[in-house]
Amino acid sequence: MADNTQKKEGAADDLSADVAESLSMLSPAERAAVILLLLGEEQASEIIKYMSPREVQSLGATMVSVSDLSQEAVNTVLDDFVDTIKKQTNIGLGARDYVSNVFIKALGDDKAASVLGRIMPGSTSKGLDVLQWMDARSIGEMVQEEHPQIIAIVLSVLEYDIAADVLNYLPENLRPEVVYRIAALETVHPNAMNKLEAVIQKQFSSSSSAKASSFGGIKAAAKIMNFTKTDLEGAILSGVSTIDEEMTNQIMDNMFTFENFDGLDNRSVQTLMRNVDSDLLMTALKGGAETVKEKFLSNMSNRARLMFLDDMEDKGPIRISDVEEAQKDILRIARRLSDAGEIVLAGRGDDFV
Repeated sequence: MADNTQKKEGAADDLSADVAESLSMLSPAERAAVILLLLGEEQASEIIKYMSPREVQSLGATMVSVSDLSQEAVNTVLDDFVDTIKKQTNIGLGARDYVSNVFIKALGDDKAASVLGRIMPGSTSKGLDVLQWMDARSIGEMVQEEHPQIIAIVLSVLEYDIAADVLNYLPENLRPEVVYRIAALETVHPNAMNKLEAVIQKQFSSSSSAKASSFGGIKAAAKIMNFTKTDLEGAILSGVSTIDEEMTNQIMDNMFTFENFDGLDNRSVQTLMRNVDSDLLMTALKGGAETVKEKFLSNMSNRARLMFLDDMEDKGPIRISDVEEAQKDILRIARRLSDAGEIVLAGRGDDFV
């Protein structure tokens, strides 16, 4: 064991400074991309089949970005991967099917489905998976003639920003009803799942057994609303308010707003600023609360802060609608960074301990 440790330390010492620096900057996703590139087309395609659309898109871009790594760096990534695999056990292989079979035998189909729906949140209807590969316009056109409850279920299983885009392609008078139903969702009865499957089967050939599934809720509706455009957000929430004013208040209480940025930790603020265009930030802060403005300014160097304030002053008056749209754009960027685990949005709508 001591010999192996010494070999590994010796190998690390033998790396050139450039290679060591390149390796230190590689993210886990980039290391995974290197491994897939080494596997070859057939094996890599088999692995990609088990990934979500978002993961495929992200990984594809990452695979291109690491294609110019040196052979020495590639060899080291492979060695690290093999070393990690050797430390793994195979206890998790097939565990999902094993647990499902045991529960079904012990509890029967109905009770097992209820329990498994809670402990295995990923075990949703296979028919719904195809939605993740469709664009917002196609989904909107597919469901716009359906009952609002069916549309609410569909939007609840989508990524929040895609669901927000789908709202754009729904009839204007239908949007508040759909958002209201998303907020009111807790579980979906098997009959509703059957209906949803039938809707999807109009466009695609798929089948799966229905299970009582947890979808939607106040927080899901709030997160979808976080991604809608400013004018659309106001119109929808106004419409929901006519249906249920208390529900509207609960949705708004769970939405992350631009004012919530004053509660971000400094590291998250710095990460956000690296991903936001300076001109966009200036526009957003023009109409932002002083506490939020100070939060961003305090994370700049003195020189950068003075230059930023001068440039912001030179922009002159800005329309409120432009300020609101800039704030929305930054909120969308922040949500994506949060979903990727790069920042922590410790504001309304998220639970922390």
